[in-house]
Amino acid sequence: METTTSADGTRIAFQRTGDGPPVVILGGAFSRASDGQGLADALVTRGLGAVTLDRRGRGESGDRRGSQPEDEVADVAAVIDAVGGEAAVLGHSSGAVLALYAASLGVPVRALFLSEPPFRFGIDEPEPGLPDRLQELIDAGDPGEAVSLFQLEGVELPREMVESIRRSEMFPALVPLAQSTVYDALLTARLSTPTPAMRSVSAPVTILRGEQTFPMLMTAADRLSDAMPAAELVIVPESVMHRPDPAATARIVSERMPAADAG
Repeated sequence: METTTSADGTRIAFQRTGDGPPVVILGGAFSRASDGQGLADALVTRGLGAVTLDRRGRGESGDRRGSQPEDEVADVAAVIDAVGGEAAVLGHSSGAVLALYAASLGVPVRALFLSEPPFRFGIDEPEPGLPDRLQELIDAGDPGEAVSLFQLEGVELPREMVESIRRSEMFPALVPLAQSTVYDALLTARLSTPTPAMRSVSAPVTILRGEQTFPMLMTAADRLSDAMPAAELVIVPESVMHRPDPAATARIVSERMPAADAG
């Protein structure tokens, strides 16, 4: 893992794979750089480079109490600067929201690939105080409860599934990521509806969703496509239940990557 320093001094860890035109992969809730490695390897087989990263508050990256969505945008900008100054960005779930927001704030993005972004467009929003409640649980020394609360109210998993996860072997690996749930909750609440700047980014945009995924995510992708007439909506049969298929996703990205500028 390499590191770079974000605008507020936070260390951001990232890993490069391949030496083709870079694609920065931004994962969703609870994801770390290692979770994007399958996508990274698939992109490399298509002649592209790939960059996976630990978003702040995760893995080998640092953190700063009170971080805001704009701080995560600065993290993306720092990573892109570290890998050459411009890159395509492939965001999944909340990472897709972050990718589009970063492009709207001027981060140099060649192309955007937005995989099942959870835009709600103001409908069926989580309770507004969710980020504060998550932070209170973490500050009280109960990050595991914050993880479960986020799964229940932020992701809206069924209670029996959340309880099953809590009893599973995977749960201890989720607990150290509890602080990142605050940042995901803040990001998706503030940007439940894409801003006018997000809807009018200059970079080419491809929206991806599976044929079989959560109904809210199907609706979100379709509404985003309607709100961004210049964007292309691509249905990916191989991606099932909010899990992007690496080979199919890499094929779509490689086929739509803009040609490098001459000189």
